[in-house]
Amino acid sequence: MSELTVHPWKRHGRDRLYVNLPDGTAVAWADRSTKAVTIKIPKYQDGALALLRLHLGDVLVVRPAAPPREASPAAPPRQSGHPAPTSPPHRSERPASVPPLSPSEDLARNRPGSRLVGTIAERGPSTVQRLKAKLLRQATEWDSWYAGLEGERRVGRELERLVPLGWRVLHGIEKSNGGDIDHLMIGPGGVFTINTKHHRDASVWVGDSMAKINGGPPRPYAAASQSEAEFVRKVLGRYCAFEVPVEPVLVFVGIASLDRTAAQYAVRVYQEREVAALGPLAGALTPEQVEHVHGVARHRRVWLRA
Repeated sequence: MSELTVHPWKRHGRDRLYVNLPDGTAVAWADRSTKAVTIKIPKYQDGALALLRLHLGDVLVVRPAAPPREASPAAPPRQSGHPAPTSPPHRSERPASVPPLSPSEDLARNRPGSRLVGTIAERGPSTVQRLKAKLLRQATEWDSWYAGLEGERRVGRELERLVPLGWRVLHGIEKSNGGDIDHLMIGPGGVFTINTKHHRDASVWVGDSMAKINGGPPRPYAAASQSEAEFVRKVLGRYCAFEVPVEPVLVFVGIASLDRTAAQYAVRVYQEREVAALGPLAGALTPEQVEHVHGVARHRRVWLRA
């Protein structure tokens, strides 16, 4: 039982306790008001009930987990300290049809940082100008762009390592408002939006919605990641007849230290090498659903119409 931990979760009017393994896999959850316990992994039932009784008392109503396709919109979190990913409500209407896919519109062809590469090539300095600035050690307005490109490429390499585990990865998804999604992970553990931030040798603190770099002014990194995940959930939900759980991830590259506040549950926060923690996650989407969601997400027009 020592390997199990209990974590509170509140969202959409629900008040629950989740029992998780060290890797974040949920083995059971309980509703605080009704004391009804759903067992997700039967082999851990005794240990989970023992822990939940410490919080809810001895009178518990135990029930088995619902089949995956009939699961509650609030699927259990799969990492210690994190809530369930955002899921759409039950939909009675038929999903929209996916538009035809041509090679020029296939986002699966994108490499990490492809959107930044295009912008730099179109509007950035020439090779001679870059070399001159480097020799003179002059800072330019494009330095942050090159740092961002390096960060996306480094995180992209880490994400590609998870493909053999059944994950699909997309990079540089352009949105209709001119912004983009750095990376999108689709796999057995659900869908994850990956927002990459490169701050070389910086000390980073992350709270519920804001982050601070080297103790500086707050930046809305976490809040932006949550909005991005909600956007992705709505877009994919139009083309899928099943629930698509989407969760935001914020990844810092090249930093010296990372302090995650204990109250920060809404966004997964990693350093670049820690994104491998997504690999073992499972139970949110079947292999067929993974392929369907990936088939939708790789269409450029799906995102530009949103």
